[in-house]
Amino acid sequence: MLEPLDYEAVGLISGLEVHQQLLTKHKLFCRCPAGLYTETHDGEVLRHMRPTLSELGEYDGTALMEFKTKKEIVYLLNHMNVCTYEMDDTPPFLVNQEAIDVSIELCLMMQMDIIDEVHIARKQYLDGSIPTGFQRTAIVGVNGVLPFHGRNLTITHLSVEEDSCREVKDRGHQIVWRTDRLGMPLTETVTGPELRTPEEVRDAILLCGMVARSTGRVRTGIGASRQDVNVSVRGGNRCEIKGVPRAGYAVPLVHNEGIRQHRLLQLRDELHRRGFTTPESIRVEPIDVSDIFAGVDLGFIHRALEAGGRVFAVKALGLGGLALYPTQPETTFLDELSGRIRVIACLDEAPIVLSSAALPQFPDKHRVIERLRKRVKPGDNDDYFIVFGPEGDCRTAANEIRLRFADATEGVPKETRQALTGGFTTFERILPGPDRMYPDTDSPPTRITEQRVAEIRARLRPAPWVRIERYMKWRVPEETCRYLIRKGGAECVDAVVEKTGVDGLVAAIEIGQRAKALKRAGIPVERLGAAEWVDVFGLLASGRVGRESVPVIATRMAKDGLTAKVAAASEGINVVARGEWLPDLDTLSMDGYLTEKGDTPDKKLRFLAGKAMDVLKGRAPAKEIAEALRERLGARR
Repeated sequence: MLEPLDYEAVGLISGLEVHQQLLTKHKLFCRCPAGLYTETHDGEVLRHMRPTLSELGEYDGTALMEFKTKKEIVYLLNHMNVCTYEMDDTPPFLVNQEAIDVSIELCLMMQMDIIDEVHIARKQYLDGSIPTGFQRTAIVGVNGVLPFHGRNLTITHLSVEEDSCREVKDRGHQIVWRTDRLGMPLTETVTGPELRTPEEVRDAILLCGMVARSTGRVRTGIGASRQDVNVSVRGGNRCEIKGVPRAGYAVPLVHNEGIRQHRLLQLRDELHRRGFTTPESIRVEPIDVSDIFAGVDLGFIHRALEAGGRVFAVKALGLGGLALYPTQPETTFLDELSGRIRVIACLDEAPIVLSSAALPQFPDKHRVIERLRKRVKPGDNDDYFIVFGPEGDCRTAANEIRLRFADATEGVPKETRQALTGGFTTFERILPGPDRMYPDTDSPPTRITEQRVAEIRARLRPAPWVRIERYMKWRVPEETCRYLIRKGGAECVDAVVEKTGVDGLVAAIEIGQRAKALKRAGIPVERLGAAEWVDVFGLLASGRVGRESVPVIATRMAKDGLTAKVAAASEGINVVARGEWLPDLDTLSMDGYLTEKGDTPDKKLRFLAGKAMDVLKGRAPAKEIAEALRERLGARR
């Protein structure tokens, strides 16, 4: 159960950045294969990152933050899916035109204006996720809309860009990345800040995903689609929840982020009441207390000291009790400090930071606290925090405690936050600004001609909402409509209806529901494309098989790669004249039927029909079998 929050009262608004990998043969700026994942490596590369000035001579705040972490960055390379481009040892190839075409197709689906010339820019990243220190990206379309909940949802722009590495390990001052995903083409679709509830965020993610999948030109599976959700409340700032993997996860994440920001604004007001109205008014003092904790029976302290580290008490003047101020449900402001210290100071052994108001139990605790108070000399309204590890990192942690409280005097800091299980978030980095973007002088622009756009428009598939409206007129359940579009079954249904004349509801149910059940049972029905389904339903439309035989034939085709006719013959399925199969019903009896009080003719009919289907093995349509059995049961009464 989510803690109550009045979204309208707090002024909650959200927007999306939906990242979708494209189904191309090659990567975006080289000719390495896209989508070839590996778990082994042939070599390693070690890098250190440093920030660079923007065109206006400014450093991006995020880049400076990442630089403070002093990370040692290790890349794991496999020769099958990387080349010297990924390591920034050779210039980029010309941009992958197939990826540009798919991007244009997505733009047209969302009614966007296509850019006349696609210009490549560099977006700086110093977290190590891209060895070059920047991501190559380009805007393809702007000013789009999607029909959403009875209104239009604004799509501000769509970009095509290269994907980043996969994180393997991040401990202390070392982070390890696998490079197989690096450079794969993906699009970033950005919506306007027009989503007012967590449920709207979820539905918008599903809509954007359905639009992308309806093209049949995007990748599916874990990691192929990732969402960043931007959230703010009235009086606060935009925070970005990074890497939301599933639409449903957005509901608790956005809800709890709304609560967090609302409470941070309340904490700001409390700080102002105490006289802390500016960042400069926050003061802390780091004090080495390693000798006090020497011999204390706390494993994390013992390990830090044994490794040559230190223990510091960080005195925070006038901030007593605020570390335990609630933020997200079941979390406090101490978690805000912990997240910042973990990322920037690289002190990542739990509990990372302790508050004087919440020290754990350990032997001789009272004596240690007494010595701490004598050393730190906290006033009645002061607090102190315990950090442990290498001395340089502890001093960095002390400064981060000061900076985080300084941010709190202004309310909600602009942050990128990592999504955690349970609907919670933690600090990932300072929110990047415009200073990290600059032109890529290695890549020429790509001119987009009217003829190219027209050719792509001509082969554009129907929009998802158009298909859903048509299918629902056939009385297809909405859930089935959406499943068909997401999984590519809509193309098969449309081809079957067009080429065989089979009822649309029948085609949609068999392909969208029964085939789904077969897949869950382990049948590889994904091997069947539009042509194969047309063959199956061609037999049904010609009267050579009954509807109940469709999943049987499809199963045999999927397993053995047979044609519909051969699969039907191998299963002994071939509708014959009524006179040929009618005598076989004489062999049916009620043996095995458990007679109970209140049995009805319909129950008996269903029992006998099941036995008849086993005997006839597809030689008669189920509807005709039922009619014959009904006549016989009626004659006996």
